[in-house]
Amino acid sequence: MTPITIIANGLVRERQRAGLSLAEVARRAGIAKSTLSQLEAGNGNPSIETLWALCVALNIPFARLMEPEEKRLQVIRRGEGPTVTAELADYQAVLLATCPPGARRDIYLLNTQPGSERCSQPHPPGTIEHIIITQGRALVGPEVSPVELHPGDYICYAGDEPHIFRALEPDTLAVMVIEHS
Repeated sequence: MTPITIIANGLVRERQRAGLSLAEVARRAGIAKSTLSQLEAGNGNPSIETLWALCVALNIPFARLMEPEEKRLQVIRRGEGPTVTAELADYQAVLLATCPPGARRDIYLLNTQPGSERCSQPHPPGTIEHIIITQGRALVGPEVSPVELHPGDYICYAGDEPHIFRALEPDTLAVMVIEHS
């Protein structure tokens, strides 16, 4: 991927995360809307001053613009993951995910049955889904590469691409957290 392509993808990604229009970002950065449109299309050779102004307008660090987009898929099996233990009680906490600054999370309890899978269309850009199976088994994740999960397993994947949840046993229960940025 070329540097201008990484920048173009970063501009689109960060503008959408901020929920701003092309015109609003251009206005805040003090550049022409057509210039921003060309940069988002991967055309042009932006100066460092232009890129800096865009980062200020988007309220992001300069380095974030240069980061290639990550499509995260993370699976933590029961018994794995960073664990802290209490000294005065039989109590352990396993860190599954941290919440990025400015994100919002919605939490759901899923009660599912085999025989029909839930096929979800992409959510808004930047959406991340977290699933923890508490009972039963399920096939979960991106439509192109779902993962079989068992009780106590955790998965994290991009919710802004097609994804599925298919119960493999009766009364499969899961906790779902949807993270919006």
